[in-house]
Amino acid sequence: MSTPDELEDSSAPLIEHLAELRTRLIHSVVAFIIGMVICFTVATPIFNFLTAPLCQVLAERGQDCDLIFISPQEGFFVAIKVSLLGGFMLAFPYIANQMWRFVAPGLYKSEKGAFLPFLVASPFMFFLGASFAFYVVTPLAYDFFLGFQQFGGQGEVVEGVQGAAPLSVVFQGSAQEYLNLTIKFIVAFGLCFQLPVLLTLMGKAGLVSAPGLRSVRKYAVVGILVLAALVTPPDVITQIILFVVVYGLYEVSIQLVQRVERKREAELREQGLWFDDEDEIIPDEDEMQAEFDPDADKGKD
Repeated sequence: MSTPDELEDSSAPLIEHLAELRTRLIHSVVAFIIGMVICFTVATPIFNFLTAPLCQVLAERGQDCDLIFISPQEGFFVAIKVSLLGGFMLAFPYIANQMWRFVAPGLYKSEKGAFLPFLVASPFMFFLGASFAFYVVTPLAYDFFLGFQQFGGQGEVVEGVQGAAPLSVVFQGSAQEYLNLTIKFIVAFGLCFQLPVLLTLMGKAGLVSAPGLRSVRKYAVVGILVLAALVTPPDVITQIILFVVVYGLYEVSIQLVQRVERKREAELREQGLWFDDEDEIIPDEDEMQAEFDPDADKGKD
């Protein structure tokens, strides 16, 4: 029976881990708040930078790049959203470092070497996906959306109104709605670009295999199509781009998982722990019968 002193000693490491976790979380939150405050002071230049895809499309159509506030508090909330996005991006390296410092002491040296590349690849792939969305996908999407405008000189005369001028329906966008849609593009593509990192890490842990990923390829196609329909606006061009990119990343993930499996096989062969299927010794019928029926040999005697 365990004494109270033994129970207290066993609970001490747990208390220490929880205290360290609290410290790491507090440091991460403080870093995020500092990054948010910094971005809030320069929220206007950041927002102006984010409007570049829209302004480019409007300029090609000979229109002014004008966004409006439809409520008095909208400008403040736009600055807050810009600060949240910018603060997270600024603080992410420090937050990732805090996560690594909390997890690393519990890992073996080989595990540290295996996990660290994924910690570096994850933010890189997110920024790559966000950049692809901002510089490639977003201009194409806004060009598609703004193609439904109707200018006065080319519009149809309103029927039933005598002497009416041609109807004009042009873009006068809300700054908050534009920012919401742009952030949705950036986050969606940034997360989708995490697919190779996630599948490769699962392959290294033995949760998935290259043959298994190939066997569910048709289901992956359906899943990616559904994902493209959910995370993008009702724009066929954007959905096709997202599908092509994510499916390409899926195929790349299969190759990465296969490479991990080959490396694991090579290491096990060096240690003499790898056995091919054809090397397995299949017992004959008599041996199997003797194994399950110990009295079989006695009957032969």
